[in-house]
Amino acid sequence: MDRRQDEEVDECWCVFDVEWPQNHPYLDEAVRLAARHGIRLAISNPCFELWLILHFREHNAFLTTSDAERQSRLLDGRPGKRIDGGRYVERRGDAAERAIALDRRHASNQTSFPDNNPSSTFHELLAAIEPVRTVDL
Repeated sequence: MDRRQDEEVDECWCVFDVEWPQNHPYLDEAVRLAARHGIRLAISNPCFELWLILHFREHNAFLTTSDAERQSRLLDGRPGKRIDGGRYVERRGDAAERAIALDRRHASNQTSFPDNNPSSTFHELLAAIEPVRTVDL
């Protein structure tokens, strides 16, 4: 069954990372395929840990995946990949604002995917999940 035809499905999302310095080999194809099928994308570049970093502070410089993972762990003190969601929930608005600022910077510089490192469109997914929350998009 095509999920888009399901009355209980409002939107379909795909969440993935770019992974620097070795980008996933099918990034462009995945983006085109999602667009063709009406699937929204939440992409973190270089990785999900950038979204975690943005909960604590701005970050504007290029990152490799390993640098983002290390910086993220330093900010929240976790030893591995498991995160304490409670530490992030109250900061999600700040993270969204910082991600939007990155989007605007890349737009003004005419930097496009996948060269828009650092960037995260998780704020778009957050807005879809929490439409009542007002984030200046």
